[in-house]
Amino acid sequence: MVKQAGKPSGAQGPVPDDPLLWPFAAARLAMDSCFWWLERGPAEQGDSTLSWTTPSTVALELATMRLRDCSQTRSGQPALVCAPYALHRALIADFAPGHSVVQSLQTGGIDRVYLTDWRSATPDMRYFSIDSYLGDLNVAIDEIGAPVDLVGLCQGGWLSLLYAARFPAKVRRLVLVGAPVDVSIESSLCRLTRNAPEMVYDQLVARGGGNVRGEEMLHFWSKAPNRDDIVTALQIDLSNTEGAALLARFDRWNAETLDLPGKYYLEIVHRIFRENQIAGGSFVALGRTVDPKDVKAPVFLLAGLDDEVVPAAQALATAALLGTPPAFIAAASEPSNHLGLFMGARTHAHAWPRIAEWLRDDLSDVLARSA
Repeated sequence: MVKQAGKPSGAQGPVPDDPLLWPFAAARLAMDSCFWWLERGPAEQGDSTLSWTTPSTVALELATMRLRDCSQTRSGQPALVCAPYALHRALIADFAPGHSVVQSLQTGGIDRVYLTDWRSATPDMRYFSIDSYLGDLNVAIDEIGAPVDLVGLCQGGWLSLLYAARFPAKVRRLVLVGAPVDVSIESSLCRLTRNAPEMVYDQLVARGGGNVRGEEMLHFWSKAPNRDDIVTALQIDLSNTEGAALLARFDRWNAETLDLPGKYYLEIVHRIFRENQIAGGSFVALGRTVDPKDVKAPVFLLAGLDDEVVPAAQALATAALLGTPPAFIAAASEPSNHLGLFMGARTHAHAWPRIAEWLRDDLSDVLARSA
C-alpha cells in the first residue's frame, strides 16, 4: 500500500468520510488487492498505449489472455509469470528497465520467459469464473510445454497455487510473490472484505452490467498518489530526467484499468477472502477439490516487510500449508511495500536475482542432505 498524504502512517487504506461510501472501499479492496491506493485519470478500456519493456510476441490468443512469449531461445526450462488479474494491466511485470520481473529473470539466466497478459472483461465475459482462468492457464502451459516454472504475483500467486495443486505434474517449481493465501492471518484488506454487506458486491456487479468496471472504481477515487508515494513504490530517485520519464509512465499505467468479470470477482470475494477456501483445502478447481498439501514442488516465497496489502506474516505462512518438504521451501523478505515487490528497483537488484538463481539451481544436493 502507498501511504496517503494527510493520514497517519498506520492508517490502513482509503476510508471515505461518508459512511455510505465505505463499503465501496471494501469492495474495491477485495477486487484490487494488489493496488489499493488512490487512482488518477479516466479508465482506458482498449489495448494499452504503453509499450512493453521486453520484446515479445503473442504466442497464443485466448478468451482470458494473450500469452506473451519473451523468450530469448527456443530451448531450456520455461518460466511463466502469472500477473495479477486485478485493476491494472500485466505491464506491472514488465514496467521499465530495472523495474521488470521479466527482465530480471532473463538477466538471471532464465532464457525462456512467458507472461499472462490478461484481457479486460467484455460483456460476454461476465460469467467467466476462476475456473475459466485456470482452464486457459492450463491451455497456455500445454502450449509452452509442461512442466513449467510458475511465478505468481499477488492474485496471480493464489491462482498459480491453485493450478499447481490441480495439475502438480505440470509445475516444476513455484514462486509466490506477495500472494494472499491464508487470509485468516489478519490484514486490513481481509477485515474490510469480510465486513462489507454482501449486497454491496452484488450492486457493484449490477452497475457494471455483469462486470466490475475499473471506471466505476475511479469514479470513487480520483486523487493521485504523490511523488513520495511513487518513489516508495519504484524505490528510485525521481528528481532527474530518467525519473521524470518513469513518473510519467507510472501515471499512464496507473490510469489504464481492467474490467473484471462479475462472477470471477464475486468468487474471489466469497470463496477466497470470506471463506478462506484455499487455505482450508476446500476449493473446488475444475471439478476437483484441491488442497495446498497437493503441492509437492519446490517453492520460493517472497514477502514485503512493509507490505500492508499482503503482510509478510500472511505471505510467508503459506509454507506451513504446502505438501512440499521443508528443505525445498525457500523464503525471503524485502524492505518493500506491496507494489515494490514487482516494480521496485531495490527489490530487482536483490531479491529477483536470488529467485532466478534458485530457479536455475540443481536441488539434488538439497535432496541428498535431507535424506
